Formats: sequence, C-alpha cells, structure tokens
Amino acid sequence: MTTPASPQPRRALVRVAVEPSVLRWARERSGKSMETLVRQFPKYREWEAGEVEPTYQQLKRFAKTTYTPFGVIVSGRPMSDDLPIADFRTVGGRQVLQPSPHLLDTVYLCQNRQDWYHEYALAEEHDPVEFVGSATLEDDPVQVAQDISGTLDFRVDDRRDIKSWSLAVRRFANRAEDQGVLVMINGVVGNDTSRALDPSEFRGFALSDELAPLVFVNGADAKAAQMFTLAHELAHIWLGDTGLSNVSLATKANHQTEKWCNQVAAELLVPLDVLREQHRQDEKLKGVLRRLAAYFKVSSLVVLRRLLDAGYLSHQEFRAAYDTELQKLSAVKRGSGGNFYRTQTARVGRRFASDLVADTLRGRTLYTEAFHLLAIAKTTTFRNIASELELISKP
Repeated sequence: MTTPASPQPRRALVRVAVEPSVLRWARERSGKSMETLVRQFPKYREWEAGEVEPTYQQLKRFAKTTYTPFGVIVSGRPMSDDLPIADFRTVGGRQVLQPSPHLLDTVYLCQNRQDWYHEYALAEEHDPVEFVGSATLEDDPVQVAQDISGTLDFRVDDRRDIKSWSLAVRRFANRAEDQGVLVMINGVVGNDTSRALDPSEFRGFALSDELAPLVFVNGADAKAAQMFTLAHELAHIWLGDTGLSNVSLATKANHQTEKWCNQVAAELLVPLDVLREQHRQDEKLKGVLRRLAAYFKVSSLVVLRRLLDAGYLSHQEFRAAYDTELQKLSAVKRGSGGNFYRTQTARVGRRFASDLVADTLRGRTLYTEAFHLLAIAKTTTFRNIASELELISKP
C-alpha cells in the first residue's frame, strides 16, 4: 500500500519593508485617490499606515499604477519632480509648480527622441535648421509671423478651402516638418490610452535645437485649438527657446516670451489686414465667429482675440463672449479611433518616424531603442508602421 505524499508547505510570501511616506508621496503625485488604490490593493490603507508590508509583486504593480519608478519606491526617497525645461505656464496669474507624471514622462520621451535625432542628423551631415534662434523679442511679431508663413509656405489661402480642422493641422505640421522641425501631436503618454494628457495642464512645448528642433502639441485639445498651439510653439523655435506653455488668449501673458509668441501665432494664423477685409460690420457675433473660424481654420477663441486686437470688440464684450465660447468648446467630445498606424505616425511625427524606422531597418539603430522611442512593444507593430510609411511592402 502506497503511503500518500505529505502536502508541501506553502511558501511564505516575501514582503518588502517600504517607507510609508514614499507610498503617500507616490499616491498624491499620481493623482489617484485613496479609494481607487484600495480597490486595486485592499490592504493599501494598512501599507500607508505602516501596519502591513506589501509583497514584492504588489509593490511592482503599485509602482506601475502610480507611474513611479520601482527603484524610487524601494529606495525610500521621493525623487525630484522638477521640469527639465523652462515653464512658461500660468494659472490665475501664478506660475504652475507641480507637473503631473503624465507631463513629465511626455517631456522625457520627447527629449530622448530629440537626442536620437540630433545624433542621426550629425551622422547624416544635415545642415543646421537656419531659422532656429533667428528672431529676438525685440523683433516685430508681424514681421516674424510673415517670415514663418513664407518659410513654411503656409498662408491663409493655403488653408481656407481645406475641408476640416484635422486636415488643416496635418498640413501645417507637414509644412513645418518639411523645413526640419520635428512635430509631435499626441493626446496620451506614448501609446498608453489610459494616460490621457490634460489640456488644462499644458497645451504644448518646444525643444530648441539647431539640428533637431522639436514641437509637441497636446492632441487631447480641440483640433482648432491645436492650430494655435502649433503656431505658438513654432514662434518659440524661431526664438531658439525651449519651454512649456499653456497658451491662454483670455488674459495677458505674464511672461514677455509668451506674450510675444502669442502675438506671432495670432498674426500668423489670423493676419489683421485679412481679418479687416473679411469682417462685416452688420453681421452678428455668432455668425462672425462661425464664418471666420472656418475661413482661417482656427478656434473661435482665436477669432475673438483678433476681433479684440482689431478694435471690433471691447474688453467687456470679449470677456463675456470668450467665456461662452470656452464653455461650448469644453462640451465638445474629442474624436478618437481611426487607423492606429496612421495615428502613431502623427503621434511621433512623420519625419521622426520615417528616419528612425529607416535607420533601424538599415541596422544602425537597435530595435529595442526604436521600440522605446516609438512607444511600442511588438515587432509586428513596428513592421506595420514601416509599411504605413512605405518603407517596406505591406505584410
């Protein structure tokens, strides 16, 4: 008769001693509520109170959930969340001090992309992009706007007959990329749709570089608003400035740089002489906004600002109309979906994607690095992107 084997004792779960204050910092930094984390980690209150220690695997999941590097959690020391670029944002006249993990990770990723492209441009012996740093704050914004318009070959006549704002933004971005600017338009961190970027936190940023100037536009914003952000960030590139913006048209910018870039962007997209030609004195404001927003392919907020600049509205009329239009735009649902690979190209920019993928196919860039810079994980995805860019035949 066979003697039954004795049951094996369960292995004790390995728990990790972690500083409760670091858990609290990670929670607050991520913007996750206590209730949300408790739903995912039932013992989380006890972790933060120092009464129970999490397991190694739980701690790894917690780090991922709160967008925190695992090494920071186990080190017991919160990391610095200082922005690595100048911050031109203001809310209520005061500077915004605390960037979200989503914003920080987006800036870091774009800096990595710019570093790669700079080295690539050196290897390919690209000439410096001439207009980077070609302007100063002493220059007339109207003249600089005309220079940008001429350099990019992107004038009012080029966009007034375009059927949609999406197509107008894409043409604007393409014209900038044709002249050497890396343009990235994305509404999420990398390709993580669970990490949406908040337009109220930032609308864009510029990373100046003579070989790899880069502009990022928050794609979670309305398409019409993206036009102005792109124009604003290009003005930063003309200045040779690196910095983060939230681009408000309702109030005067506190930073002289932001005020100047707003003036350039407004003149680039809605030249006052063309506005005056198109303005009809007897037309109601609602009709004016709808017609001119479609004509110039900008948001109604930009049209309102230019009507104020042209003297067609008082400050009181502008403020009242601006608040009304802002509420309307906030209620509009953003579009989503579409071809993933085409969307991915827009997220990283056609110029960057084409050169990175081509360099990887040639064997000069490692696939692991390309995957990181494209924010993808699979070879199949990479090959589909290469196919969308017409660098290889369709699978």
